[in-house]
Amino acid sequence: MSKPQKGLCCWKVIGFERGSAAQPFSPFWFTVEPQDTLAIRGNSAMLNCSAHSDAATPTRIEWKKDGTFMSLVSDERRHITPDGVLFFNHVVHSKHNKPDEGTYQCVATIDNLGSISSRTARLAVAGTLCWIQP
Repeated sequence: MSKPQKGLCCWKVIGFERGSAAQPFSPFWFTVEPQDTLAIRGNSAMLNCSAHSDAATPTRIEWKKDGTFMSLVSDERRHITPDGVLFFNHVVHSKHNKPDEGTYQCVATIDNLGSISSRTARLAVAGTLCWIQP
């Protein structure tokens, strides 16, 4: 296998055999990764994520919660916006039911190119504040 010439860094060689196929290399990275978030019980919340590539194929964003891909098809409270944001219409949290609290990770995929995983972010939930007048 010959060494790449200086300035020709945009190809990725597949295989090590003579005559193996080469395909163009497309940079792929996150422009926004999710951040640790404190949500208020009953309010809306969101976790941001977006990725960019020079490839012509669009990026598909999916989310994991506690290491497992989320199935949001029939979820009325949570959905992924077209720009990759995981949006909670209202955060649920009680003493025995904490379905929204946990660690989240964004996975960006471009077909025929691959997937990248973001940093993990923790969604913590606080109760609503109440003021007591003396």
